Amino acid sequence: MTFKDLGIIEPILKALDQEGYTHPTPIQEQSVPILLGGKDLLGVAQTGTGKTAAFAVPIIQQIYNDHHTQGRHRKIKALVVTPTRELAIQIGESFTAYGKFTGIKNTVIFGGVKQGKQVQALRNGVDVLIATPGRLLDLMNQGFISLKDIEYVVLDEADHMLDMGFIHDIKKIIAKLPTNRQSLFFSATMPKDIVELSRKILGDFERVTVKPEQATAEKVEQAVYFVSKGNKVHLLVHMLEEKPDTSVLVFSRTKHGANKIVKKLGQADIRAAAIHGNKSQTARQNALNDFKNGSLRVLIATDIAARGIDVDDLSLVINYDLPNVPETYVHRIGRTGRANASGIAISFCDQEERPYLRDIEKLIKSNVPKILEHPYHEEISEGTPARKQGNQRSKNSGQNGNRNKSRSTNYRGKNNRNRRNNNRNRSESRD
Repeated sequence: MTFKDLGIIEPILKALDQEGYTHPTPIQEQSVPILLGGKDLLGVAQTGTGKTAAFAVPIIQQIYNDHHTQGRHRKIKALVVTPTRELAIQIGESFTAYGKFTGIKNTVIFGGVKQGKQVQALRNGVDVLIATPGRLLDLMNQGFISLKDIEYVVLDEADHMLDMGFIHDIKKIIAKLPTNRQSLFFSATMPKDIVELSRKILGDFERVTVKPEQATAEKVEQAVYFVSKGNKVHLLVHMLEEKPDTSVLVFSRTKHGANKIVKKLGQADIRAAAIHGNKSQTARQNALNDFKNGSLRVLIATDIAARGIDVDDLSLVINYDLPNVPETYVHRIGRTGRANASGIAISFCDQEERPYLRDIEKLIKSNVPKILEHPYHEEISEGTPARKQGNQRSKNSGQNGNRNKSRSTNYRGKNNRNRRNNNRNRSESRD
């Protein structure tokens, strides 16, 4: 089965080919015909990959086939609501990539930043709006967004919406949507509240359930560090300084994030390069070659760009951002521990990423060891905001306590105490 077999039009096929996609994943293979047929969809993809393309591709195709408006005459025809800023940006990048030859325009809105640029993008006219619930309601209440012309609505990561307390916001948004629309609802789990919410959104729908491959990288030593988002870069610098002779592959969820990490490392006199979809093929290949031959020690990559990385002796992978798709975690850490060699996979986890870690541990059927002793430790709980701990040692090391203690010693290095004052100074400037 290929995307062409699914009836995807040529402009989108061309874009998919450039992204390296030729064969659909199970959720894409099942969902695309349903959506192109006009039915609503309930997607239960506990850990499935390819979910974004499963809804983005048919939405782009239907808008392309049905509408020919331009510029400021555009009205929002598709709305994607998602719980986090990072996921919204990632979905926006996917719509841009898949729709690059169609003329379909999208924009992403989220809180935590000034709304001016987002409002201007809306005024310029967009076909697809990707939004977090709070900022969407704010701009609706200010009169900048009308949902009356929406033909397609996607509620993504519904169970995470529930975890993050967005259900009431979602109900307010649903109340403003036209009755005549195509609705898509995705959730990894289906607790009672989510089932009830799906019934409010969906009409005549079909259900698609996709279970992931159960795969682990057994030769890879895994560890997770709880750290605030603003201190991630300082923890990364600290680790790279502790391992000056080690080649390191660092994963970022977004292109913008990858560029930002390179810039921050440069300020710490650590040379790094980023590879992602916005880099030219020549630039990506040069960075890969430098990384493979050892002239570049630190490579920052997004997941799609990392497909071209095949380094047998890579001993360390760092997940700067935890992936929101658990299977991606397995793919990432599988970049190390190859050719009968052992490898280490370190993950940074901030408060917002805690649900992602829970999903990862559910997939791999084990708890990733937590390293509690490091200069930027942050107490991360299941459902409450993070409480800063500074350099205090946690009293509760949880499971695998002795094992974690020995590992944390290896990662900290011998001169950790002498560096803590400097590290405190660094942490004053946030990302």
